[in-house]
Amino acid sequence: MEKLETLKGEVDSIVFKSEDTGFCVVMLNCENELITVVGEMGNVEEGEDLVVTGEFTTHQKFGEQFKAHMFERSLPTTSAAIQRYLASGAISGIGPVLAKRLVAKFGDDTLDIIENYAETLTEIEGITKKKADKISQEFKTTFAARALMSYLSKFEIETAYGIKAWKRWGNTAEEMIRSNPFVMCIVGVDLPFSKADEIAAKADIPADNENRIKAGITYVLRQNSDSGHTCLPLDKLVKLSSEFLIVDDKLVQKVIDEEIEEENLYYYDKQGRRFVMLADFYRAEDYIARRLAIMRQISYDNKIDFSDVIDLEEENNGIRYEKIQREAINLALSKGFLVLTGGPGTGKTTTLNAIISLYQQQGMNVMICAPTGRAAKRLSDLTGYDAKTIHRLLEVKFSSGDTLAFVHNENNLLDCDALIIDEMSMVDSCLFEAVLRAVSVTCKLVLVGDSDQLPSVGAGNVLKDIIDSSVMPVVTLKEIFRQAQESEIVMNAHKIVNGEHIDLTRKDKDFFFFQRLNFKELQDLVVDLCKSRLPKAYGYSPIENIQVLSPTRKGPAGVVELNKRLQKELNPPAAGKSEVKTPVYIFRKGDKVMQTKNDYEILWKKIITEEKTESGAGIFNGDIGIIIGVNKILKTVTIDFEGRVAVYNQQMLDNLELAYAVTVHKSQGSEFDVVILSVFGGFDKLYYRNLLYTAVTRAKKMLIIVGSKNRVDFMIDNNRRNLRYTALKNMLMELVEGDDSGQQTLDL
Repeated sequence: MEKLETLKGEVDSIVFKSEDTGFCVVMLNCENELITVVGEMGNVEEGEDLVVTGEFTTHQKFGEQFKAHMFERSLPTTSAAIQRYLASGAISGIGPVLAKRLVAKFGDDTLDIIENYAETLTEIEGITKKKADKISQEFKTTFAARALMSYLSKFEIETAYGIKAWKRWGNTAEEMIRSNPFVMCIVGVDLPFSKADEIAAKADIPADNENRIKAGITYVLRQNSDSGHTCLPLDKLVKLSSEFLIVDDKLVQKVIDEEIEEENLYYYDKQGRRFVMLADFYRAEDYIARRLAIMRQISYDNKIDFSDVIDLEEENNGIRYEKIQREAINLALSKGFLVLTGGPGTGKTTTLNAIISLYQQQGMNVMICAPTGRAAKRLSDLTGYDAKTIHRLLEVKFSSGDTLAFVHNENNLLDCDALIIDEMSMVDSCLFEAVLRAVSVTCKLVLVGDSDQLPSVGAGNVLKDIIDSSVMPVVTLKEIFRQAQESEIVMNAHKIVNGEHIDLTRKDKDFFFFQRLNFKELQDLVVDLCKSRLPKAYGYSPIENIQVLSPTRKGPAGVVELNKRLQKELNPPAAGKSEVKTPVYIFRKGDKVMQTKNDYEILWKKIITEEKTESGAGIFNGDIGIIIGVNKILKTVTIDFEGRVAVYNQQMLDNLELAYAVTVHKSQGSEFDVVILSVFGGFDKLYYRNLLYTAVTRAKKMLIIVGSKNRVDFMIDNNRRNLRYTALKNMLMELVEGDDSGQQTLDL
């Protein structure tokens, strides 16, 4: 960053202001010179005095600007500035005419009168006592917001956090933060714990302050939830928290007990060990367990045999279902719940199509969905039925505090008699809770997935927990069909999941290995395969058909470096080809890109026919698209996400990255004609069996591994499943224990 400068001046005019983000463009009068200042400065108004710290930059369209990183504000003090400030509409109820009268009467004391002597305002014609009180209260509210932003700016806290705090607590926000800075760490404001700790240290709040310890414990639990845990063992939590906060573990234990009393945290005992859960995860897993136990009750005594119906389906479709497939279809029809699981080539899609067909023949309204857009599209292609993402099915909305909620819930149920969820291994606890709240207890539920794949990005291990509980109907398809046996991808995937080493010397069929033991040779081969060899030999498009995967982001064999090489070779800069630079990437027309964070507010349009278009909102983590337009002046990028076209501004580009190469985790739920998998060095914890299995099963027609044979063997031998501390399995087992009669009553 360039050397920072400081400017002082009065806001002459507001060019642009976003109430949601606090981003402003203002003209600042600095000693009679107007300077364009941009940055997050909250609800600034004309006439205010500002002190801004930042640097001068040059905008391609708007020329020289001063980019403010920090700012301090104060209310105007001179009569002329006060009149301009009030005339700008900063205070509701005061316009230009009334502003002139007030300043003519009270001069430099006008703002002091408004704040502290409201009754005096009635001396002005047209101001009643009621209006005077309203003006005074409005001023105090506005002033409090400004004071909060000014206070936080002293600690270099971004205005965005101040705006969230103000929306949540209003006039009391600054007082709350002064007494307890850690209140800003709550979900919805989301200030990093380290920043709250800085404020606390400068305010001489001691390290053993209970508010600090509460926030620290929550921080430790939230950090671990990012690794998939919905709970932590009490002893481990106490140790981690006391070391993180540098306080006595007895004090941590005391605060945990208090948080349990307040129901901010929950204890859960399983297998003789006590665990601690955040409230949202406890409620999610408890709700899931109770709902599934009720579904089990409802269908417990239903022993109807649908063999005749299945025979007729076979006859109509010219298909012969295997015994285990018939069992799955029968259970789906007779029970209210089914988990259908199995590896590639075992007939999940054939079985699922039969279930959907027979549901519809019974007059049921069937809905099918998957966690991601690519998974939903794949499901539509395989079944021939319209599939949606879970988020689109439930319809996203925002509640207070910008927290995610859904239109469909227990008060507004989905209109469906049967719901099928594919790629269930990707669904986390909180999302599955939301699904269950949106369907009636009599709605049939079929969960389809492969528990040997990587678990969900979010906290929880729902599919595996349900299967391992052994209390819900589960059918595991294991037999590989003859046609699938022709595929080395399928056969090797099953060997991998069984811990068997695979033959990497074969060069026929659809599975290939190339040993490359230095980074340059590995990168060169990956580029050559994408750019020349595969397109020439098979006609595959490097953008549409080929996907490079890697277990890791970092290092020469990681996705960041591979993306740079692939972009350089596949979509180099050229005259007339517009591009936009960000701190990390250069994006240009034709680039393959991926969204890295759920954004429920991105607007998109989809052309159905020449006369009909569909509009919607939401681009989600893992969605892959192609840049079809770049506006260098406005710094906007237009992206086609498989038919959904969205325009990204510069701020939105922070959640976008190149996608010529992506991590295996990001590829979950997707299939590609060709997968090129880079397997080389890196942290051992990133190289394990389930990750290799997931990567291999992403390929439909061809898989090519480039790298080290020893590393491939290491991954197969390393069956270190991602350990996840969750409670769902045990909750389910406890609820149905001794419930063989199906008579136990369960309350949600």
